[in-house]
Amino acid sequence: MNMPRIKSVRPIAGRRLLVTFANGVQKVYDCQKILGLERFQLLRNEAFFKAVTVDPGGYGVSWNDDMDLSEYELWNNGFEVEPSAVEKEALTHLPQAERA
Repeated sequence: MNMPRIKSVRPIAGRRLLVTFANGVQKVYDCQKILGLERFQLLRNEAFFKAVTVDPGGYGVSWNDDMDLSEYELWNNGFEVEPSAVEKEALTHLPQAERA
């Protein structure tokens, strides 16, 4: 299955990423689940975490040459959100259970 390409990424509270895909869908990806992996330890540094960028062509996001997440991972393991909820920052401070 072809995943939609990534249009933009924005770090938000709680070590999460707001990812906007080319088809207009926005998803939030919780990076807390990958912080335990050795290769993602630098993401614990807030300034480094906030330096995330979209890879050329929209095939993923990355922080450096060795640390990235694919569009597949972000699409399949992120949860879809309404753009208006995120823009108002209503989503950034609620526990996941309260967002459903």
